[in-house]
Amino acid sequence: MSHFTLLVGSTLGNAEDLAEEMADQLQSAGHATVIHTSPQLDHILIAPDHYLLLVCSTHGAGDLPDNIQPLFNALQQQAPTLQGLSYLAAGLGDRSYDTFCHAIQRLDQQLVSLGAERIGDRLEIDMSAGDPPEQQAQIWLDRCLNDAGIR
Repeated sequence: MSHFTLLVGSTLGNAEDLAEEMADQLQSAGHATVIHTSPQLDHILIAPDHYLLLVCSTHGAGDLPDNIQPLFNALQQQAPTLQGLSYLAAGLGDRSYDTFCHAIQRLDQQLVSLGAERIGDRLEIDMSAGDPPEQQAQIWLDRCLNDAGIR
């Protein structure tokens, strides 16, 4: 059993709904989960033996949602060493915008610059497409966990 901390950046609730579905999937596989909808730097630093799962929508013209902006600012300003932190990154956006999934890309780049290591590819879900985001996320999460040997 592994522990997953889900940090959610959401404006309209879509990322929050997706995070809840992903947490259910992880729990069904025997993992412990906690979801933070007002993510803070302490949520990353407090438990070094956990996996981080970022689920973030893109707001406006490529902006981070207001609820996750303080975390991003803290990462930039305090620049903690995140060596040993493994994480997964899933973003929601609309491909008709030039800034499609820009928020999760910015968070991903910031974590990598601080020494964290992403597990698998970043998931970028186009909400304007017809495919249910939960189905895409389930397939992606299963693949990432299997590829990383997380059981």
